[in-house]
Amino acid sequence: MTAWIGAFFLVLGATVCLVAAIGVLRFPDFFMRMHAATKAGVAGAGLVLIGIGFAMPSFEIALKIVLANLFLLLTVPVAGHLLGRAGYIAGVPLWGATQRDELASVLPRGAFDRALQSVGDDVKPD
Repeated sequence: MTAWIGAFFLVLGATVCLVAAIGVLRFPDFFMRMHAATKAGVAGAGLVLIGIGFAMPSFEIALKIVLANLFLLLTVPVAGHLLGRAGYIAGVPLWGATQRDELASVLPRGAFDRALQSVGDDVKPD
């Protein structure tokens, strides 16, 4: 019975990863693609790990799966947030149908390009 439950979670996790991969290919801008990729990292991989836990029941594997899922839950959202913030500051264009830019008053958009230009002004050719 646990093999069937494990197979269910494996297929469910693989389906989440497939839908997220389609989203990465089809979404119109960087931020939506990144959202889809982080969902696959947390939900898809987490479900696959849970499926492995049901397919191979043992205390050692269960402990490793719990720790791996905890690691995914703690690190992937933070990495996605930092990547999105860096992309926004670097000036990655938003989708044309974006209605509100709530970060415009908080983060300097395109500050990375301005910083590179000021560094380039200081460099003198030989």
